[in-house]
Amino acid sequence: MKTSVSLVLVLLLLGLAAPGFAQDEAELQAAYEAAAAAEGMYGVTETVVNIDHMGYNIVGTLAMPDGEGPFPIVLLLHGFTGQRHELPVVGTEEFMYGRTARHLGERGYASLRIDFLGSGESDGAWEDTTFSGQIADALVALEYASGLDGVDGERIGIIGLSQGGLVASGTAAAAADQVDTVILWSPVSSPPMSYTILLGMDWISAGLASGGEAVSGTLPWGAEIALRTGFFDEIFTVDPVGELAAYGGPVQVVVGTRDDTVWPQPQAGQVYLNYHDGPEQLVVLDGDHIFDVLATGPAVLDEAITWALAWLMLTL
Repeated sequence: MKTSVSLVLVLLLLGLAAPGFAQDEAELQAAYEAAAAAEGMYGVTETVVNIDHMGYNIVGTLAMPDGEGPFPIVLLLHGFTGQRHELPVVGTEEFMYGRTARHLGERGYASLRIDFLGSGESDGAWEDTTFSGQIADALVALEYASGLDGVDGERIGIIGLSQGGLVASGTAAAAADQVDTVILWSPVSSPPMSYTILLGMDWISAGLASGGEAVSGTLPWGAEIALRTGFFDEIFTVDPVGELAAYGGPVQVVVGTRDDTVWPQPQAGQVYLNYHDGPEQLVVLDGDHIFDVLATGPAVLDEAITWALAWLMLTL
């Protein structure tokens, strides 16, 4: 791998560079410290790309290291009502996934972040959103990413935030032969609990009874949205923990102790690993559901990114 030679050398000296590493806390901490100390080696070039999905256009941003490659690639999946750049980071001019992509790219990892159909700049209507539809979008993006020039299609990872973590679990299960490692940030593990917190019982009940019609409501932060029956059905019929149990590859779960959306933590993150058989790590940070990016700035997010870099170095 041509990524971050200084970090590779550090990990080799530590005896950490081989996939299938011993899941030892000291080794994982050493990998984190090596990732934190390593300097980026590459500039990063971002390009907007268009991906066809059954005649609909998925818009994405491809971030490529400025080097020869081929580079491993990470698919970034946004959360509920989000878009491919995710939320702005206070005190910076960056967004969560733009900042993540930059750090990955500087250390030799390409990334592709997409707007799911109905979100951001992609085709489709938001009210038609379902978990299964977003998993289908992610699988199309995964296939697209694997065939890109300059990308090592045999080395693919996924990062998913919140609902994107739920989607990442389903994607990894459906494409276990293509996905080499998974990183879940504040992932939804119990949809009935998390979406009852977000939407409330009355809205969910109305959606279940709407016969396919879109039902509107207001989210806790004031946004008004509408969703059809399919979304409300899947709150109770899609099981991301069960999906991930079908994936035997490496899984890192990162949660914040002050998360009041996917709650309680760290239990809501740990449950993924209770039913997963393979290399795994739970990282518990002092942060909220979105790693404090709207409250205090990038510090907690940068911790999550550094843990992700350490995990990718060990598993991708």
